[in-house]
Amino acid sequence: MARDIGLGVKPPPRECNDKNCPFHGTLSVRGKVLVGKVISAKMDKTCTVLIERIRPVKKFERFMRCHYKIHAHNPPCINAKEGDIVKIAEYRRLAKTVAHTVIEKISSGEEHV
Repeated sequence: MARDIGLGVKPPPRECNDKNCPFHGTLSVRGKVLVGKVISAKMDKTCTVLIERIRPVKKFERFMRCHYKIHAHNPPCINAKEGDIVKIAEYRRLAKTVAHTVIEKISSGEEHV
């Protein structure tokens, strides 16, 4: 049985035995929620998510595109692939570079082809 993580997202239809899963494990989600595109899912239970932002440049009165990459835990019940648009949330650090987890797959990569 999946638990409610309190962010208004539906639990995934599949079950998993991952202790670091926010729905079927014991870790709690807190902090920022971001939306980005999965650019790599080659690591074991980890994916790289590209976040793109548009920020203002006051001096030139224009906007600038900037982007950054975040490593996020990819639970087996969600299993995001390359090209998917996902929602990630912050939670306690699991590794040196992993401090976020995938909580919802918004759209899959096959829809955009």
